[in-house]
Amino acid sequence: MLLAAAIAGAILGFASSITRAQTVYIPEGGANSVLVVDGASGSTIARIEGLEAVHGLSGATVSGVLVAGSFVETDKSVEAPASVSADEHAAHHGATEKPVGPAGAGGSILSIVDRVSERIIRRIEVPGAVHHTAMSPDGRYAVATHPGADGISIIDLISYKVVGWVSTGPMPNYAIIDETSKTAFVSNSGNGTVSEVDLERAFVRRNMLAGDAPEHMARRSGTGTLYVADSGTGRVFELDVKTGAILRSFAIDSEIHGLDLSDDGKSLLVAVTGSDAVAVINLNSGSVAKYPLGPEPYHVTKITGSGQVLVSSRANPEVWVIDISSGKAVKKLQLAGIGHQMVVVR
Repeated sequence: MLLAAAIAGAILGFASSITRAQTVYIPEGGANSVLVVDGASGSTIARIEGLEAVHGLSGATVSGVLVAGSFVETDKSVEAPASVSADEHAAHHGATEKPVGPAGAGGSILSIVDRVSERIIRRIEVPGAVHHTAMSPDGRYAVATHPGADGISIIDLISYKVVGWVSTGPMPNYAIIDETSKTAFVSNSGNGTVSEVDLERAFVRRNMLAGDAPEHMARRSGTGTLYVADSGTGRVFELDVKTGAILRSFAIDSEIHGLDLSDDGKSLLVAVTGSDAVAVINLNSGSVAKYPLGPEPYHVTKITGSGQVLVSSRANPEVWVIDISSGKAVKKLQLAGIGHQMVVVR
């Protein structure tokens, strides 16, 4: 327990040991890499290699690591990264550990990346291809969604082990962990629900209805409000997580994908993949404005404190920097592959 407390303290103190500038991490899919970008200047800092088919990516300001998920299954056994000794690797991947997840599920890899050295320090086998990941604000837990296995895995970021499996529903897509770091919300695109998951006990507390095929989500901190992009109906649903009720829905009338909130919580930016646009929803008035952007806007991630969001393209290896107030692109970043779940941390 003392060791765990010491490690947890080191995680929580990480923010004070690194530069406080915004750093952007962009997974490059088939390029098997993550691009590291300075959030202020937009200049490339580094590229983290060796992350096969990286799609899901998450991090937290207090944590010294990123969690990267591979969107392909593999039959290979987990190999130790070059920076990890054989004894240390064996200690984290003992042969006597029971498999976690449904019987017959394929295997995939979650990679733990050290943010300072930008090296892979652990590879963890998980049950099934990883779509998206989420990290708790306190840096203790990570969650990975597995659409092919109809559930999520829960990873302890102190022991670097899979400590739980939760069957949330058909085709779980996206996950968000709330500010308590004890609850995850998971969209299930196969049955139109969002699951509320207890991370410590690894079970679904309840399911909430959210359209036909809910995918990406954004949470408004301190309000108990969750915004869910429904690719099946081209609508964004505003959920009250306390009651599970749909408070409002916003019609985009085209295929939508990623979304994120402005810093002040007054605007919601939505990638309108089906009609090459970005939609800005005024959450006070409920009005929706669309601005041309293309081809095929995809993932959306805000750069906290800048008044800007990042929007990747599903068609081309590029990311636009969008001014939230005007909805216009102010910069474009070139990638080595399609940009997926982007992360911005200090």
